[in-house]
Amino acid sequence: MLQEKAYWLAWSQIPGIGPILLKRIQQKFGQLSQAWQLPVAELGQVEGFGVKIISKVQEERSKINPEQLLKNHIIDNPQFWTPADPEYPQLLLEIPSPPPVLYYRGKVELRENLEVFGAIAIVGTRYPTEYAKRWTRRISKTLTEQGFIIVSGMAAGIDTEAHSSCLEAQGRTIAVLGTGVDTIYPPSNQKLYQQIEQEGLILSEYPAKTKPDRGNFPARNRIIAGLSRAVLIMEAPQKSGALITARFANDFCRDVYVLPGTLDNRQALGCLDLLYRGAQVILGEEPLLEMLQSIPMLDSSLQSRSASPSAQSQLKLDLSESDSNIATSQQQKRDLSHLEPELAQIMSLMTDESVSLDAIAEKTGLDTSKLLASLSQLELMGLISQLPGMRYSAI
Repeated sequence: MLQEKAYWLAWSQIPGIGPILLKRIQQKFGQLSQAWQLPVAELGQVEGFGVKIISKVQEERSKINPEQLLKNHIIDNPQFWTPADPEYPQLLLEIPSPPPVLYYRGKVELRENLEVFGAIAIVGTRYPTEYAKRWTRRISKTLTEQGFIIVSGMAAGIDTEAHSSCLEAQGRTIAVLGTGVDTIYPPSNQKLYQQIEQEGLILSEYPAKTKPDRGNFPARNRIIAGLSRAVLIMEAPQKSGALITARFANDFCRDVYVLPGTLDNRQALGCLDLLYRGAQVILGEEPLLEMLQSIPMLDSSLQSRSASPSAQSQLKLDLSESDSNIATSQQQKRDLSHLEPELAQIMSLMTDESVSLDAIAEKTGLDTSKLLASLSQLELMGLISQLPGMRYSAI
């Protein structure tokens, strides 16, 4: 088991090899240690492995000693799981992009990782109204008293209200960070961080000493969605990280519930759009509890669960139905000089046809986590749109 852990870590260090490709390697060859020893030509059997990535694997693999890498890594990162570890959260194994390395700090509950208990994500804007804060506290407290675990991102605003209310009700909460687990962000949440570390669990796919970077937070939202049986969006404007979490929830066959707002509240317009596209409305604590309690628990077989996701968990957001998905030739030639190099590189690949995530990864050479973060950033900027099947198109 320790040997396989070393190879998950080693593969994750190769540029261009992200969570999606690593999961496909595992599905194809069984063990990453076995795949590490294979001739690079055989890796071409894995979907998404193009010439550039195979060349990069050949170059980097010769430089890495997995066992020594593991010994060095645990000096600064003593606590982490890989999918090779039996303690790895089982729900994350269902998603197409499970973090190859998941760092943790706090109080570990193994039964929780095996999904004996239900986890519910509560997310939203960093600048909530009093209405949204009040309902976040009420719902977090109610769910906690019913035995649910509250998952959020420890950001200011709705996340803070969700975590704090859960702790006040003496419940269990999980914070998923966009920094290393040793970095408190925002700094104003230092006391909350310490409480979660003592009573709950702090998770991140980023190693120790990773500082805040705006590109990391959209990618971490997939972990929040993946860990949870359902995602609650309490208040979100039209361009919000919470909407990215909702999209990931849709891709992962998780239910999405939305607190309704008003048309004159700009902070709620994203929520209203989600409701228009098919999300379920929160009409109070009791109706919400009834809907959440109808969600089937995790099957004993992850394979059968993944192959036959419950119809209860399939939210049809259908974010692709928009006349603005077609990019004109003039848009394709837009000036990209104002964008960061990686964002400009991705935008240069966008045409009037949708482009798959695999194709973007191969052409850019970016690992999947960084690529997902960049794509989410472009989506928030209003430059691209995500279509079903992890495909993207220029707006």
